[in-house]
Amino acid sequence: MTITTTPAPRAGRREWIGLTVLMLPLLLVSMDVSVLYFAVPFISAELRPTATEQLWIFDIYGFVLAGLLITMGALGDRIGRRRLLLIGATAFGAASLLAAYADSTATLIAARAVLGVGGATLMPSTLALVRNMFHDAKQRGTAIGIWTATLTGGIAIGPVLSGILLEHFWWGSIFLINIPAMLMLLLLVPLLVPEFRNPATGRFDLISAALSLGALLPVIYGIKEMARDGLSPVRVLSIVGGLLVGALFLHRQRTRAYPMVDLALFRRRGFAGSLAVNLLAMFAIVGFAIFTTQHLQLVLGLSPLRAALWSLVPSLAVGGVAPAAAALAQRVERAYLIGAGFGIAVVGFVVLTRVTPETPLWLLLVGASVYAGGLVMVMSLVTELVLGAAPPEQAGVASALTESSSELGGALGMAILGSVGAAVYRREIVDGLPAGLPDDTTAAAQETLGGALAVAEGLPAELADVVRHAAGVAFTDGLHLAAYAAMAVMLLGAVTALVALRGVRPADSTALAVEPTGPADTSLSSVSR
Repeated sequence: MTITTTPAPRAGRREWIGLTVLMLPLLLVSMDVSVLYFAVPFISAELRPTATEQLWIFDIYGFVLAGLLITMGALGDRIGRRRLLLIGATAFGAASLLAAYADSTATLIAARAVLGVGGATLMPSTLALVRNMFHDAKQRGTAIGIWTATLTGGIAIGPVLSGILLEHFWWGSIFLINIPAMLMLLLLVPLLVPEFRNPATGRFDLISAALSLGALLPVIYGIKEMARDGLSPVRVLSIVGGLLVGALFLHRQRTRAYPMVDLALFRRRGFAGSLAVNLLAMFAIVGFAIFTTQHLQLVLGLSPLRAALWSLVPSLAVGGVAPAAAALAQRVERAYLIGAGFGIAVVGFVVLTRVTPETPLWLLLVGASVYAGGLVMVMSLVTELVLGAAPPEQAGVASALTESSSELGGALGMAILGSVGAAVYRREIVDGLPAGLPDDTTAAAQETLGGALAVAEGLPAELADVVRHAAGVAFTDGLHLAAYAAMAVMLLGAVTALVALRGVRPADSTALAVEPTGPADTSLSSVSR
Protein backbone atom coordinates (compact mmCIF):
# COMPACT_ATOMS: atom_id res chain seq x y z
CA MET A 1 0.00 0.00 0.00
CA THR A 2 1.38 3.40 -1.01
CA ILE A 3 0.33 6.51 0.89
CA THR A 4 0.59 9.86 -0.87
CA THR A 5 -0.07 13.21 0.72
CA THR A 6 -2.28 15.59 -1.22
CA PRO A 7 -1.71 19.28 -0.39
CA ALA A 8 -4.55 21.06 1.33
CA PRO A 9 -6.93 22.73 -1.12
CA ARG A 10 -6.34 26.46 -1.49
CA ALA A 11 -9.13 28.98 -1.04
CA GLY A 12 -10.35 30.82 -4.11
CA ARG A 13 -12.20 34.04 -4.81
CA ARG A 14 -15.44 32.79 -3.27
CA GLU A 15 -13.79 32.07 0.09
CA TRP A 16 -12.06 35.46 0.23
CA ILE A 17 -15.30 37.27 -0.60
CA GLY A 18 -17.00 35.12 2.03
CA LEU A 19 -14.36 36.21 4.55
CA THR A 20 -15.15 39.85 3.78
CA VAL A 21 -18.82 39.20 4.49
CA LEU A 22 -17.96 37.44 7.77
CA MET A 23 -16.03 40.49 8.91
CA LEU A 24 -19.25 42.56 8.96
CA PRO A 25 -20.77 40.96 12.08
CA LEU A 26 -17.39 40.77 13.79
CA LEU A 27 -16.83 44.49 13.25
CA LEU A 28 -20.28 45.38 14.58
CA VAL A 29 -20.04 43.08 17.61
CA SER A 30 -16.68 44.56 18.61
CA MET A 31 -17.96 48.11 18.00
CA ASP A 32 -20.95 47.52 20.29
CA VAL A 33 -18.52 47.12 23.21
CA SER A 34 -17.59 50.82 22.96
CA VAL A 35 -20.29 52.50 20.87
CA LEU A 36 -22.16 53.87 23.92
CA TYR A 37 -19.28 56.04 25.16
CA PHE A 38 -20.64 59.30 23.74
CA ALA A 39 -24.35 58.41 23.82
CA VAL A 40 -24.72 58.26 27.61
CA PRO A 41 -25.61 61.97 28.10
CA PHE A 42 -28.30 61.75 25.41
CA ILE A 43 -29.73 58.50 26.80
CA SER A 44 -29.67 59.93 30.33
CA ALA A 45 -31.54 63.05 29.24
CA GLU A 46 -34.31 61.07 27.51
CA LEU A 47 -34.69 57.88 29.58
CA ARG A 48 -33.43 59.23 32.94
CA PRO A 49 -31.83 56.00 34.22
CA THR A 50 -30.60 55.71 37.80
CA ALA A 51 -26.85 55.33 38.38
CA THR A 52 -27.27 51.57 38.75
CA GLU A 53 -29.39 51.31 35.60
CA GLN A 54 -26.82 53.33 33.66
CA LEU A 55 -24.11 50.86 34.67
CA TRP A 56 -26.27 47.96 33.50
CA ILE A 57 -26.90 49.66 30.15
CA PHE A 58 -23.14 49.67 29.70
CA ASP A 59 -22.23 46.31 31.22
CA ILE A 60 -25.04 43.89 30.38
CA TYR A 61 -23.85 43.47 26.79
CA GLY A 62 -20.32 42.40 27.74
CA PHE A 63 -21.46 40.20 30.64
CA VAL A 64 -23.97 38.22 28.55
CA LEU A 65 -21.55 37.92 25.63
CA ALA A 66 -18.73 36.62 27.83
CA GLY A 67 -20.96 34.21 29.72
CA LEU A 68 -22.45 32.59 26.61
CA LEU A 69 -19.36 32.25 24.39
CA ILE A 70 -18.58 28.63 25.28
CA THR A 71 -22.22 27.60 25.09
CA MET A 72 -22.67 29.15 21.65
CA GLY A 73 -19.39 27.77 20.35
CA ALA A 74 -20.48 24.25 21.33
CA LEU A 75 -23.98 24.82 19.93
CA GLY A 76 -22.53 25.91 16.58
CA ASP A 77 -20.48 22.70 16.39
CA ARG A 78 -23.72 20.73 16.82
CA ILE A 79 -26.36 22.54 14.77
CA GLY A 80 -24.05 24.11 12.18
CA ARG A 81 -21.87 27.19 12.40
CA ARG A 82 -23.46 28.95 9.45
CA ARG A 83 -26.95 28.28 10.80
CA LEU A 84 -25.99 29.67 14.21
CA LEU A 85 -24.42 32.70 12.52
CA LEU A 86 -27.66 33.43 10.68
CA ILE A 87 -29.75 32.96 13.85
CA GLY A 88 -27.40 35.28 15.72
CA ALA A 89 -27.50 37.89 12.95
CA THR A 90 -31.31 37.88 13.06
CA ALA A 91 -31.30 38.30 16.83
CA PHE A 92 -28.65 41.02 16.66
CA GLY A 93 -30.58 42.97 14.04
CA ALA A 94 -33.90 42.68 15.90
CA ALA A 95 -32.29 43.71 19.20
CA SER A 96 -30.62 46.68 17.49
CA LEU A 97 -34.02 47.88 16.27
CA LEU A 98 -35.49 47.45 19.76
CA ALA A 99 -32.57 49.35 21.34
CA ALA A 100 -32.81 52.21 18.84
CA TYR A 101 -36.46 52.88 19.70
CA ALA A 102 -36.37 51.93 23.39
CA ASP A 103 -38.74 54.13 25.37
CA SER A 104 -37.61 53.02 28.83
CA THR A 105 -34.43 52.03 30.61
CA ALA A 106 -35.70 48.47 31.16
CA THR A 107 -36.32 48.05 27.42
CA LEU A 108 -32.85 49.33 26.56
CA ILE A 109 -31.20 47.01 29.11
CA ALA A 110 -33.19 44.05 27.76
CA ALA A 111 -32.22 44.96 24.18
CA ARG A 112 -28.55 45.21 25.15
CA ALA A 113 -28.82 41.76 26.77
CA VAL A 114 -30.22 40.26 23.55
CA LEU A 115 -27.42 42.01 21.63
CA GLY A 116 -25.01 40.17 23.93
CA VAL A 117 -26.69 36.87 23.09
CA GLY A 118 -26.39 37.65 19.38
CA GLY A 119 -22.77 38.70 19.80
CA ALA A 120 -21.98 35.43 21.59
CA THR A 121 -23.25 33.50 18.56
CA LEU A 122 -21.48 35.66 15.97
CA MET A 123 -17.94 35.80 17.37
CA PRO A 124 -17.11 32.06 17.65
CA SER A 125 -19.11 31.26 14.51
CA THR A 126 -17.08 33.65 12.33
CA LEU A 127 -13.74 32.35 13.58
CA ALA A 128 -14.78 28.70 13.33
CA LEU A 129 -16.01 29.23 9.76
CA VAL A 130 -12.66 30.81 8.88
CA ARG A 131 -11.04 27.58 10.09
CA ASN A 132 -13.27 25.53 7.79
CA MET A 133 -13.02 27.80 4.72
CA PHE A 134 -9.22 28.11 4.70
CA HIS A 135 -7.50 24.71 4.77
CA ASP A 136 -4.10 25.88 3.54
CA ALA A 137 -2.05 26.94 6.58
CA LYS A 138 -0.58 30.04 4.92
CA GLN A 139 -3.96 31.29 3.70
CA ARG A 140 -5.57 30.50 7.06
CA GLY A 141 -2.90 32.51 8.86
CA THR A 142 -3.62 35.52 6.64
CA ALA A 143 -7.38 35.14 7.17
CA ILE A 144 -6.99 34.92 10.95
CA GLY A 145 -4.75 37.98 10.85
CA ILE A 146 -7.52 39.88 9.07
CA TRP A 147 -10.02 38.55 11.65
CA THR A 148 -7.83 39.80 14.52
CA ALA A 149 -7.30 43.22 12.95
CA THR A 150 -11.06 43.60 12.39
CA LEU A 151 -11.83 42.68 16.01
CA THR A 152 -9.37 45.16 17.51
CA GLY A 153 -10.21 47.85 14.95
CA GLY A 154 -13.92 47.65 15.73
CA ILE A 155 -13.37 48.50 19.39
CA ALA A 156 -11.40 51.61 18.38
CA ILE A 157 -13.88 52.67 15.69
CA GLY A 158 -16.94 52.39 17.96
CA PRO A 159 -16.52 55.68 19.88
CA VAL A 160 -15.58 57.63 16.74
CA LEU A 161 -18.57 56.41 14.74
CA SER A 162 -20.79 57.06 17.76
CA GLY A 163 -19.54 60.63 18.04
CA ILE A 164 -20.05 61.32 14.33
CA LEU A 165 -23.60 59.93 14.33
CA LEU A 166 -24.55 61.85 17.46
CA GLU A 167 -23.42 65.06 15.80
CA HIS A 168 -26.22 64.65 13.21
CA PHE A 169 -28.82 62.16 14.50
CA TRP A 170 -30.51 61.00 17.70
CA TRP A 171 -28.91 58.46 20.01
CA GLY A 172 -30.81 55.49 18.53
CA SER A 173 -28.84 55.86 15.30
CA ILE A 174 -25.84 54.16 16.90
CA PHE A 175 -27.90 50.94 16.95
CA LEU A 176 -29.65 51.34 13.59
CA ILE A 177 -26.33 51.14 11.71
CA ASN A 178 -26.25 47.42 12.62
CA ILE A 179 -29.39 46.56 10.67
CA PRO A 180 -28.25 47.04 7.02
CA ALA A 181 -25.10 45.04 7.72
CA MET A 182 -27.09 42.19 9.27
CA LEU A 183 -29.51 42.14 6.31
CA MET A 184 -26.54 41.94 3.94
CA LEU A 185 -25.14 39.10 6.02
CA LEU A 186 -28.42 37.16 5.86
CA LEU A 187 -28.48 37.51 2.07
CA LEU A 188 -24.84 36.76 1.25
CA VAL A 189 -23.71 34.17 3.80
CA PRO A 190 -25.88 31.32 2.38
CA LEU A 191 -24.37 32.01 -1.06
CA LEU A 192 -20.71 32.36 -0.09
CA VAL A 193 -20.07 30.48 3.16
CA PRO A 194 -20.33 26.68 3.40
CA GLU A 195 -22.07 25.02 6.32
CA PHE A 196 -20.11 22.88 8.76
CA ARG A 197 -21.21 20.86 11.77
CA ASN A 198 -19.73 18.07 13.84
CA PRO A 199 -21.64 14.87 13.00
CA ALA A 200 -20.27 12.97 16.01
CA THR A 201 -22.01 14.81 18.85
CA GLY A 202 -24.62 13.75 21.34
CA ARG A 203 -27.56 15.76 22.61
CA PHE A 204 -26.87 19.33 23.61
CA ASP A 205 -26.11 19.45 27.34
CA LEU A 206 -28.26 22.17 28.90
CA ILE A 207 -26.82 21.54 32.37
CA SER A 208 -23.28 22.13 31.10
CA ALA A 209 -24.49 25.28 29.35
CA ALA A 210 -25.94 26.58 32.62
CA LEU A 211 -22.76 25.68 34.50
CA SER A 212 -20.52 27.47 32.00
CA LEU A 213 -22.67 30.58 32.31
CA GLY A 214 -22.66 30.28 36.11
CA ALA A 215 -18.87 29.99 36.10
CA LEU A 216 -17.82 32.75 33.69
CA LEU A 217 -20.42 35.40 34.48
CA PRO A 218 -19.77 35.78 38.25
CA VAL A 219 -15.97 35.71 37.79
CA ILE A 220 -15.93 38.39 35.10
CA TYR A 221 -18.56 40.45 36.95
CA GLY A 222 -16.56 40.33 40.20
CA ILE A 223 -13.29 41.26 38.50
CA LYS A 224 -14.80 44.17 36.58
CA GLU A 225 -16.62 45.52 39.62
CA MET A 226 -13.41 45.36 41.67
CA ALA A 227 -11.63 47.27 38.91
CA ARG A 228 -14.30 49.98 39.14
CA ASP A 229 -15.01 50.23 42.88
CA GLY A 230 -12.41 48.15 44.71
CA LEU A 231 -12.66 45.07 46.92
CA SER A 232 -15.86 44.13 48.70
CA PRO A 233 -17.19 40.86 50.21
CA VAL A 234 -19.88 40.58 47.54
CA ARG A 235 -17.35 40.84 44.68
CA VAL A 236 -14.97 38.34 46.27
CA LEU A 237 -17.84 35.91 46.87
CA SER A 238 -18.93 36.36 43.25
CA ILE A 239 -15.48 35.29 42.01
CA VAL A 240 -15.21 32.39 44.48
CA GLY A 241 -18.72 31.20 43.61
CA GLY A 242 -17.92 31.33 39.89
CA LEU A 243 -14.74 29.29 40.43
CA LEU A 244 -16.68 26.65 42.37
CA VAL A 245 -19.27 26.38 39.61
CA GLY A 246 -16.38 26.17 37.15
CA ALA A 247 -15.02 23.16 39.05
CA LEU A 248 -18.44 21.47 38.72
CA PHE A 249 -18.44 22.28 35.00
CA LEU A 250 -15.02 20.65 34.53
CA HIS A 251 -16.11 17.57 36.49
CA ARG A 252 -19.17 17.18 34.28
CA GLN A 253 -17.04 17.48 31.12
CA ARG A 254 -14.74 14.71 32.37
CA THR A 255 -17.59 12.29 33.05
CA ARG A 256 -19.82 12.72 29.97
CA ALA A 257 -19.55 10.69 26.78
CA TYR A 258 -20.24 13.80 24.67
CA PRO A 259 -18.96 16.78 26.66
CA MET A 260 -19.62 20.38 25.68
CA VAL A 261 -15.87 21.02 25.96
CA ASP A 262 -13.65 18.06 25.26
CA LEU A 263 -10.91 18.39 27.89
CA ALA A 264 -8.63 16.33 25.65
CA LEU A 265 -8.14 19.60 23.73
CA PHE A 266 -5.99 20.84 26.62
CA ARG A 267 -3.70 17.84 26.22
CA ARG A 268 -2.97 18.80 22.62
CA ARG A 269 0.43 20.39 22.31
CA GLY A 270 0.25 24.15 22.25
CA PHE A 271 -3.49 24.51 22.98
CA ALA A 272 -3.39 25.48 26.67
CA GLY A 273 -0.18 27.47 26.17
CA SER A 274 -1.75 29.49 23.36
CA LEU A 275 -4.79 30.31 25.51
CA ALA A 276 -2.50 31.43 28.35
CA VAL A 277 -0.47 33.64 26.01
CA ASN A 278 -3.66 35.14 24.57
CA LEU A 279 -4.89 35.95 28.08
CA LEU A 280 -1.63 37.74 28.92
CA ALA A 281 -1.76 39.78 25.70
CA MET A 282 -5.35 40.88 26.36
CA PHE A 283 -4.41 41.68 29.97
CA ALA A 284 -2.12 44.42 28.72
CA ILE A 285 -3.95 45.72 25.66
CA VAL A 286 -7.31 46.13 27.45
CA GLY A 287 -5.96 46.92 30.90
CA PHE A 288 -3.82 49.81 29.68
CA ALA A 289 -6.42 51.34 27.36
CA ILE A 290 -8.04 53.25 30.25
CA PHE A 291 -4.76 55.09 30.91
CA THR A 292 -4.31 56.31 27.34
CA THR A 293 -7.98 57.34 27.10
CA GLN A 294 -7.87 59.30 30.35
CA HIS A 295 -4.57 60.91 29.46
CA LEU A 296 -6.00 62.18 26.17
CA GLN A 297 -9.19 63.54 27.71
CA LEU A 298 -8.28 64.58 31.24
CA VAL A 299 -4.56 65.35 31.19
CA LEU A 300 -4.32 66.84 27.69
CA GLY A 301 -7.84 68.26 27.83
CA LEU A 302 -9.10 66.94 24.46
CA SER A 303 -12.82 66.72 23.79
CA PRO A 304 -14.26 63.17 23.75
CA LEU A 305 -14.57 63.15 19.96
CA ARG A 306 -11.05 64.50 19.40
CA ALA A 307 -9.69 62.01 21.92
CA ALA A 308 -11.49 59.18 20.11
CA LEU A 309 -10.10 60.33 16.75
CA TRP A 310 -6.54 60.48 18.10
CA SER A 311 -7.01 57.05 19.71
CA LEU A 312 -7.53 55.66 16.20
CA VAL A 313 -3.88 56.41 15.36
CA PRO A 314 -2.50 53.25 17.06
CA SER A 315 -5.19 51.13 15.37
CA LEU A 316 -4.37 52.55 11.95
CA ALA A 317 -0.64 52.24 12.60
CA VAL A 318 -0.88 48.51 13.40
CA GLY A 319 -3.56 47.64 10.83
CA GLY A 320 -1.17 45.55 8.72
CA VAL A 321 0.67 43.89 11.60
CA ALA A 322 -1.52 40.79 11.86
CA PRO A 323 -1.33 39.80 8.16
CA ALA A 324 2.41 40.60 8.15
CA ALA A 325 2.91 38.36 11.18
CA ALA A 326 1.10 35.55 9.38
CA ALA A 327 3.43 35.94 6.40
CA LEU A 328 6.53 35.94 8.63
CA ALA A 329 5.29 32.81 10.39
CA GLN A 330 5.85 30.87 7.17
CA ARG A 331 9.61 31.43 7.59
CA VAL A 332 10.20 31.97 11.30
CA GLU A 333 9.33 29.78 14.30
CA ARG A 334 6.02 31.05 15.74
CA ALA A 335 7.18 30.85 19.34
CA TYR A 336 10.02 33.24 18.53
CA LEU A 337 7.68 35.62 16.71
CA ILE A 338 5.26 35.61 19.65
CA GLY A 339 8.16 36.25 22.03
CA ALA A 340 9.29 39.09 19.74
CA GLY A 341 5.75 40.52 19.81
CA PHE A 342 5.87 40.65 23.59
CA GLY A 343 9.32 42.24 23.34
CA ILE A 344 7.97 44.93 21.01
CA ALA A 345 5.18 45.58 23.51
CA VAL A 346 7.80 46.05 26.25
CA VAL A 347 9.46 48.75 24.12
CA GLY A 348 6.10 50.51 23.79
CA PHE A 349 5.57 50.46 27.54
CA VAL A 350 9.10 51.79 28.08
CA VAL A 351 8.18 54.78 25.86
CA LEU A 352 5.05 55.33 27.95
CA THR A 353 7.12 55.58 31.14
CA ARG A 354 8.55 58.81 29.67
CA VAL A 355 5.11 60.42 29.33
CA THR A 356 4.42 63.39 31.63
CA PRO A 357 1.65 66.02 31.70
CA GLU A 358 3.93 68.30 29.65
CA THR A 359 5.10 65.85 26.98
CA PRO A 360 3.65 66.25 23.47
CA LEU A 361 0.81 64.08 22.24
CA TRP A 362 2.98 62.23 19.72
CA LEU A 363 5.00 60.48 22.45
CA LEU A 364 1.87 58.90 23.92
CA LEU A 365 0.70 57.84 20.46
CA VAL A 366 4.09 56.31 19.58
CA GLY A 367 4.17 54.28 22.79
CA ALA A 368 0.57 53.11 22.34
CA SER A 369 1.17 52.20 18.69
CA VAL A 370 4.28 50.17 19.50
CA TYR A 371 2.76 48.13 22.32
CA ALA A 372 -0.49 47.63 20.39
CA GLY A 373 1.46 46.44 17.34
CA GLY A 374 3.38 43.87 19.36
CA LEU A 375 0.27 42.54 21.05
CA VAL A 376 -1.83 42.36 17.87
CA MET A 377 1.02 40.29 16.42
CA VAL A 378 0.82 37.96 19.44
CA MET A 379 -2.96 37.66 19.32
CA SER A 380 -3.16 36.79 15.63
CA LEU A 381 -0.47 34.10 15.89
CA VAL A 382 -1.88 32.43 19.02
CA THR A 383 -5.39 32.43 17.54
CA GLU A 384 -3.99 30.55 14.57
CA LEU A 385 -2.25 28.08 16.88
CA VAL A 386 -5.42 27.46 18.92
CA LEU A 387 -7.48 26.73 15.82
CA GLY A 388 -4.69 24.65 14.34
CA ALA A 389 -4.39 22.55 17.49
CA ALA A 390 -8.11 21.78 17.60
CA PRO A 391 -9.73 19.28 15.21
CA PRO A 392 -11.90 21.01 12.58
CA GLU A 393 -15.05 19.51 14.12
CA GLN A 394 -14.28 21.30 17.42
CA ALA A 395 -13.35 24.67 15.91
CA GLY A 396 -16.44 26.35 17.42
CA VAL A 397 -15.52 25.41 20.97
CA ALA A 398 -11.86 26.28 20.34
CA SER A 399 -12.89 29.71 19.05
CA ALA A 400 -15.13 30.27 22.06
CA LEU A 401 -12.35 29.31 24.47
CA THR A 402 -10.02 31.77 22.73
CA GLU A 403 -12.53 34.59 23.09
CA SER A 404 -13.32 33.61 26.70
CA SER A 405 -9.63 33.85 27.54
CA SER A 406 -9.64 37.30 25.89
CA GLU A 407 -12.58 38.43 28.04
CA LEU A 408 -10.98 37.10 31.21
CA GLY A 409 -7.59 38.61 30.36
CA GLY A 410 -9.16 42.00 29.64
CA ALA A 411 -11.10 41.95 32.91
CA LEU A 412 -7.97 41.02 34.88
CA GLY A 413 -5.97 43.74 33.14
CA MET A 414 -8.54 46.41 34.00
CA ALA A 415 -8.69 45.23 37.60
CA ILE A 416 -4.97 44.83 38.29
CA LEU A 417 -3.44 47.62 36.20
CA GLY A 418 -6.31 49.95 37.12
CA SER A 419 -5.78 49.22 40.82
CA VAL A 420 -2.03 49.83 40.51
CA GLY A 421 -2.60 53.19 38.83
CA ALA A 422 -5.31 54.21 41.30
CA ALA A 423 -3.17 53.32 44.33
CA VAL A 424 -0.26 55.42 43.08
CA TYR A 425 -2.59 58.32 42.23
CA ARG A 426 -4.15 58.39 45.70
CA ARG A 427 -0.75 58.25 47.39
CA GLU A 428 0.99 60.82 45.18
CA ILE A 429 -1.67 63.50 44.95
CA VAL A 430 -1.68 64.13 48.70
CA ASP A 431 1.73 65.80 48.56
CA GLY A 432 0.77 68.03 45.63
CA LEU A 433 -2.54 69.46 46.86
CA PRO A 434 -2.44 72.97 48.35
CA ALA A 435 -2.84 73.23 52.10
CA GLY A 436 -6.10 74.49 53.54
CA LEU A 437 -8.56 72.75 51.24
CA PRO A 438 -11.73 71.47 52.96
CA ASP A 439 -11.70 67.78 53.85
CA ASP A 440 -14.51 66.87 51.47
CA THR A 441 -12.77 68.73 48.62
CA THR A 442 -9.48 66.96 49.35
CA ALA A 443 -11.24 63.59 49.48
CA ALA A 444 -12.93 64.20 46.10
CA ALA A 445 -9.59 65.19 44.54
CA GLN A 446 -7.92 62.07 45.94
CA GLU A 447 -10.56 59.71 44.57
CA THR A 448 -9.98 60.04 40.80
CA LEU A 449 -8.37 62.33 38.23
CA GLY A 450 -11.84 63.34 37.04
CA GLY A 451 -12.78 64.21 40.62
CA ALA A 452 -9.71 66.41 41.00
CA LEU A 453 -10.51 68.29 37.80
CA ALA A 454 -14.09 68.81 38.98
CA VAL A 455 -12.74 70.21 42.27
CA ALA A 456 -10.44 72.56 40.36
CA GLU A 457 -13.41 74.06 38.51
CA GLY A 458 -14.71 75.52 41.76
CA LEU A 459 -11.43 77.02 42.96
CA PRO A 460 -9.69 80.34 42.26
CA ALA A 461 -7.49 80.23 39.16
CA GLU A 462 -4.18 79.96 41.00
CA LEU A 463 -5.33 77.13 43.29
CA ALA A 464 -7.07 75.42 40.38
CA ASP A 465 -3.81 75.28 38.41
CA VAL A 466 -2.02 73.74 41.41
CA VAL A 467 -4.71 71.04 41.77
CA ARG A 468 -4.71 70.26 38.04
CA HIS A 469 -0.92 69.99 37.95
CA ALA A 470 -0.82 67.78 41.05
CA ALA A 471 -3.53 65.52 39.66
CA GLY A 472 -1.81 65.25 36.27
CA VAL A 473 1.54 64.36 37.85
CA ALA A 474 -0.06 61.81 40.19
CA PHE A 475 -1.96 60.23 37.31
CA THR A 476 1.12 59.90 35.09
CA ASP A 477 3.07 58.45 38.03
CA GLY A 478 0.35 55.81 38.26
CA LEU A 479 0.56 55.30 34.50
CA HIS A 480 4.31 54.70 34.82
CA LEU A 481 3.94 52.02 37.49
CA ALA A 482 1.14 50.36 35.51
CA ALA A 483 3.46 50.35 32.48
CA TYR A 484 6.18 48.65 34.53
CA ALA A 485 3.63 46.07 35.72
CA ALA A 486 2.57 45.50 32.12
CA MET A 487 6.24 45.01 31.15
CA ALA A 488 6.56 42.27 33.77
CA VAL A 489 3.48 40.53 32.35
CA MET A 490 4.91 40.88 28.82
CA LEU A 491 8.14 39.20 29.89
CA LEU A 492 6.10 36.41 31.47
CA GLY A 493 4.23 36.07 28.18
CA ALA A 494 7.48 35.84 26.21
CA VAL A 495 8.82 33.12 28.52
CA THR A 496 5.52 31.22 28.35
CA ALA A 497 5.58 31.33 24.56
CA LEU A 498 9.17 30.10 24.31
CA VAL A 499 8.58 27.27 26.79
CA ALA A 500 5.08 26.11 25.80
CA LEU A 501 4.90 26.90 22.08
CA ARG A 502 8.35 26.13 20.70
CA GLY A 503 8.02 23.74 17.80
CA VAL A 504 4.23 24.01 17.70
CA ARG A 505 2.77 24.51 14.24
CA PRO A 506 -0.86 24.89 13.19
CA ALA A 507 -2.04 21.71 11.53
CA ASP A 508 -2.55 21.66 7.78
CA SER A 509 -5.82 20.19 6.56
CA THR A 510 -4.07 17.81 4.21
CA ALA A 511 -5.73 14.82 2.68
CA LEU A 512 -4.12 11.40 2.68
CA ALA A 513 -5.03 9.42 -0.43
CA VAL A 514 -4.48 5.67 0.05
CA GLU A 515 -3.97 3.64 -3.11
CA PRO A 516 -4.26 -0.15 -2.80
CA THR A 517 -1.30 -1.93 -4.43
CA GLY A 518 -2.02 -5.53 -3.50
CA PRO A 519 -4.94 -7.85 -4.09
CA ALA A 520 -6.82 -6.64 -1.05
CA ASP A 521 -9.44 -4.04 -1.95
CA THR A 522 -8.73 -1.73 1.01
CA SER A 523 -8.93 2.02 0.50
CA LEU A 524 -9.29 5.17 2.49
CA SER A 525 -10.63 8.11 0.52
CA SER A 526 -9.39 10.89 2.76
CA VAL A 527 -8.22 11.52 6.26
CA SER A 528 -8.18 15.01 7.75
CA ARG A 529 -5.36 15.67 10.11
